[in-house]
Amino acid sequence: MFKVKVLTIGKCKEKWLSSALLEYEKRLKGKLSMEWILAKDDTQLTEMALKESFIALDPKGTLLSSEQWCEKMMTLGLRLVFVIGGAVGLSEQLKKHAQFIWSLSPLTFTHQITRLILAEQLYRATEIERGSQYHK
Repeated sequence: MFKVKVLTIGKCKEKWLSSALLEYEKRLKGKLSMEWILAKDDTQLTEMALKESFIALDPKGTLLSSEQWCEKMMTLGLRLVFVIGGAVGLSEQLKKHAQFIWSLSPLTFTHQITRLILAEQLYRATEIERGSQYHK
């Protein structure tokens, strides 16, 4: 089973977003466990991230299809750590320490929405791997 840790800034402020995240956590149960670590600011986020081997989420990172992400995820090991920046994104210093920099899209998203997109892509990858009809 995959163990995923997501380092990000602040609590999820929107109820609808919290509900959607809980839905994906429920769907992932038994396949992947998610732990959300909330930093109070960019400085704390950087300090926490530098203690880990992590995947940085950044619009200028490597774009992958869902199938390519599934393949990549299966090669990274069972423990994954993702770092989602705040309003100004991730510092160049922090990105230099990333194991991999992944772009979910060339579009810019709020760090709140990025959480949901990441959760969905993790779920999609597990479904691709098991050959389900979720990914058509």
